[in-house]
Amino acid sequence: MIGERLAAVAETAEIGDILVEREDLARRVLELGERISADYAGRTLLLVGVLKGALFFLSDLMRALEVECEVDFMALASYGSATDSSGVVRILKDLDASIEGRDVLIVEDIVDSGLTLSYLMRTLQAREPASLEVCALLTKPERRKVDLPIRYVGFEIPNRFVIGYGLDHAERYRNLPYVAVLSGG
Repeated sequence: MIGERLAAVAETAEIGDILVEREDLARRVLELGERISADYAGRTLLLVGVLKGALFFLSDLMRALEVECEVDFMALASYGSATDSSGVVRILKDLDASIEGRDVLIVEDIVDSGLTLSYLMRTLQAREPASLEVCALLTKPERRKVDLPIRYVGFEIPNRFVIGYGLDHAERYRNLPYVAVLSGG
């Protein structure tokens, strides 16, 4: 039943080429989990998920970790066009607890221009964590406007507007089990 519904969704005119298949997502999340677990062995890691897009990636990544971890969330709004960030950011939902002295890993769905993530990193660094790193499922290097230290990267993708696996267009398509190009995107 679910497979049939997803097949019907995949046939809609807005879903273009699949860039990252379901199996490749699962494999890469496990690889990232192994690497992060090795890097943070013996420490408690605080995962900070950036809502809403990182929700699927964060939940799968957290299950792949073999270190003690906790989770918190932030929601940000960047002002700009529907498909482009201006870098002007507002915090819609802040963390529930202090990160001072904690090992923090920001979990992001996609890094495009890098402007929003740059703001987030400056904001969190000012709160004096013991360490602050970034894990991004997707990056678009050719769109980057600021240089960012992204320690863990799932996939580098071309400069296309993508949907699926948490990424949306007008709040739709987050539930696709793969990453696809939005037609015309």
